[in-house]
Amino acid sequence: MSREIDKFIGVERDLGTYTFSAEEIVAFAKKYDPQRFHVDADAAKNSNFGSLCASGWHTTAVWMRLNVEDMKTQVQSAIQRGEQPPQFGPSPGFENLKWLKPVYAGDTIRFTRTLNGMRALQSRPGWWMMQMSSAAYNQKGDKVLEFDSAALIALP
Repeated sequence: MSREIDKFIGVERDLGTYTFSAEEIVAFAKKYDPQRFHVDADAAKNSNFGSLCASGWHTTAVWMRLNVEDMKTQVQSAIQRGEQPPQFGPSPGFENLKWLKPVYAGDTIRFTRTLNGMRALQSRPGWWMMQMSSAAYNQKGDKVLEFDSAALIALP
């Protein structure tokens, strides 16, 4: 494995932030997760959460969007430096998904990804399996989301 990649193992990468508005929370939830505490601010006040909050799937979808944007940025940066960029492949999935705290309307969430390791694939020469952990933190620094995942990558 390239020594260039080794320096990224164990380093938390900031993927950016996102502020969840009440309107977006309701729109997402009506389409994908129509629980009363996601679609109705008044009903949410009387729920366990006490206020309108985003679906965990909404929070996870925002992580994915920011992750994909970050990968595109990495590819573009490599090309601008005159380097051959890595080729990102599919993910075999995720595990250990935990929604640790609610994400309320108005919360600004910071999303991260940490590369935990890589192993060469015997079945696909030139391809590696990346093992990663991901998280999200609210504006107070509380972790609201975490999961482990993997993805294929071909290095130049």
